[in-house]
Amino acid sequence: MLQGVFTALATPFLQNGNLDKENLLKLLRAQLKAGVQGIVLLGTTAETPTLTSQEKKEILDICIPEIKNAGVQLIIGVGTNNTVSTVENIQLAALYQPDAVLVVTPYYNKPNPAGMIVYFKAAAAQGLPIVLYHIPGRTGQKLSAQMLDTLLKEVPQIIAVKESDYDMTHITDTAVYHKNRISYLCGNDDLFPQFLALQASGIISAAACVCAPTFVKIYQLFHANKPQEAFEIFTQVYPLIKACYLETNPTCIKYMLSKLGFGSQTARAPLGEISAENKAKIDTLLSQTNKEFLI
Repeated sequence: MLQGVFTALATPFLQNGNLDKENLLKLLRAQLKAGVQGIVLLGTTAETPTLTSQEKKEILDICIPEIKNAGVQLIIGVGTNNTVSTVENIQLAALYQPDAVLVVTPYYNKPNPAGMIVYFKAAAAQGLPIVLYHIPGRTGQKLSAQMLDTLLKEVPQIIAVKESDYDMTHITDTAVYHKNRISYLCGNDDLFPQFLALQASGIISAAACVCAPTFVKIYQLFHANKPQEAFEIFTQVYPLIKACYLETNPTCIKYMLSKLGFGSQTARAPLGEISAENKAKIDTLLSQTNKEFLI
């Protein structure tokens, strides 16, 4: 079972756009020091669509020995909107023996039900446990309750769902109807308390790149039967969590990381630099946030 706080690790770049290996390792070590229970490599926050095959392999080669040595769980992002490419990504990931692979529902293509089943069965045939990534805001397609139920029956290798929908009825339905079937992972940083109240097993968090100690503490307090204390911490960091998404992820997170000493704010095109107005908002929030909540 996948449990706890998983950081969706960002990919630091040098100002010239090349991979910043030094700050990648520094960022990973800061996450491990904060006590996260897992790391997600090559997810959306890593700007994976802009990475070359060689860069993906370099990131895995740099990070995975540290992750394995720390004894935390590892998830590798592999999903695309091309079944063949997704299978190839899983075959690469398999060489690193992850606990699971993160497979997003295909974006842009908008597969019909039969195609969705074929896609996930092809991914499952590679032999690794799957985290189904449901994020309608990026894929343009929302899984119905019936489709999700069918997928979980047809593809038993799906052991978890990363839920990034904001439809609380859908979220609640999934939590209730599949509570003994899957690890339910929060994919919306600003809904973490709500997911915990629905007995979610953890979170895959982009904002944890910046405030991993916060998410770890919230998770620990909630499971120590101290939900009010957990929520009090959440309320203190909530404005900063919201600010992580003032512009498209991970642009704001990368700006925050640059202010915290983890390299440049550089994101690869088609993502660009955030506005001066949003930089000012973030600067104010960072100065007001208790430093023990930040990496």
